[in-house]
Amino acid sequence: MGVVIQVRIPSRVDKPGSSPVKQFNQENLLPAPLVLPSIHELDLFRCFQPVLIHIQMLWELMLLGEPIVVMAPSPTVSSEMVLALTSCLAPLRYCCDYRPYFTIHDSEFKEYTTRTQAPPNIVVGVTNPFFIKTLQHWPHILRVGKDLFLTSAFFLVFVLFFFNLGIYTSYKTFLHKDKTLIKRLLKGIQRKRPSEVQSALLRRHLLELTQSFIIPLEHYIASLMPLQRAITPWKNPPQIRPFRQEDFMKTLEHAGPQLTCVLKGDWLGLYRRFFKSPNFDGWYRQRHKEMTQKLEALHLEAICEADKSEVEIVDLVLKLREKLVSFPPFFLNLPLSVMAGRDQGSHLLLRKLSSCSWTWRTGKRDSHESLVFV
Repeated sequence: MGVVIQVRIPSRVDKPGSSPVKQFNQENLLPAPLVLPSIHELDLFRCFQPVLIHIQMLWELMLLGEPIVVMAPSPTVSSEMVLALTSCLAPLRYCCDYRPYFTIHDSEFKEYTTRTQAPPNIVVGVTNPFFIKTLQHWPHILRVGKDLFLTSAFFLVFVLFFFNLGIYTSYKTFLHKDKTLIKRLLKGIQRKRPSEVQSALLRRHLLELTQSFIIPLEHYIASLMPLQRAITPWKNPPQIRPFRQEDFMKTLEHAGPQLTCVLKGDWLGLYRRFFKSPNFDGWYRQRHKEMTQKLEALHLEAICEADKSEVEIVDLVLKLREKLVSFPPFFLNLPLSVMAGRDQGSHLLLRKLSSCSWTWRTGKRDSHESLVFV
C-alpha cells in the first residue's frame, strides 16, 4: 500500500505538548516521515477568533485555574472551545477539571448550579439555554457561537434582549494586552491568511508566554536540588530544600520573565495568585517527584561505584533492598549506566538485585539466579 502509520500511546512521564520520541530507524527515509504530535489538532485560531482581543485574559484565567463556563450553540463548538482553553497553557499541564460538554443530567449538576458555595476550579461547556440563568452567578462566562440557542422564536427574542456574545467577568488582568499580536492576526484575516498559519502564530505566542512564566520557576526549583557531592553511599540521600515563595520572588528582579517576554504588567501579583491555584500545586508535586527520583538514582549510582569490602557489601545489600521496596517501578527503569558496577562485588550484587526485580515483577524465580532478598 505504500503507507506506514506508526502510533505511540503517550505515557504519564511525557511532557504536555512535547514531540513524540524520535525513531532512529527512520532517519534515512525519503521522503521524511510526517510526525503528528496528536491525531486531532485543534484549529486554535478559529476557536479563539470571536474573543481574540481577550486572549490574554483567557490565558491568565486558565493559568490561575479559575472556574469558567462556556456557553455555545452546539456540543461541537462547546467541546472545541473547552479543549482550546485547556491547551493554551502548554507545556504547563492544566491540573484542574474540565467538561467539554456538560448537561443537566450529569451527577454534578446540583454542585455546579448551587449558590451556597463558590464554583469549583473547572471549565464546563454547555449548550442548554437553561444554564443561562442557573450559571449566571459564575465569575467568568464565555459566550460563543453565531447561532446561539436560536431553536425557537421564544429563544430568539430572549437572546436578542438578554444575551450578547463575548466574555462576562469582573477579572482585571495582571499583564497588558499584546497589541502587536492582535494587529498581526487581524491583518492576517484581511489578507485571507490560511487558518493553519494563524493558529501557528497564536499557538507560538501562547507557548512563549507560558515558557516565560514557567522558566523562572524551573530555575528556582532546580536550585533547591542538593549538590551531587553531598550524596554519599553510606548515608541516606539529602532532602530537597523547601519551596519558599518569598525567596523565589526575590529572584525575579534579575531573572524574571521580563528577560524573555516583552509584555509589561504586574508579574509579581500574577505569581502570587498562581501560588494559590491547583496548577501550581500540580506542577510542584510533579517536579518534586522527578527530583526525588533523580536523587534516588544518584544515590544508587554512588552505592554501585563505592569501594566496598565484604562486610560493607552486606550493608549495601540492605540499602538496595530498601530502595527496591520503596521505589520498585522507578528502579526497574534505571539506565544501564547506573546499573554497571566497577568491581566484581558490585556486579554480583546487581545481578542478584536484577533477579529479585524479575521475581517482584513476575512472581517467577529465575532458574539461573538465586534470590538474595528473603
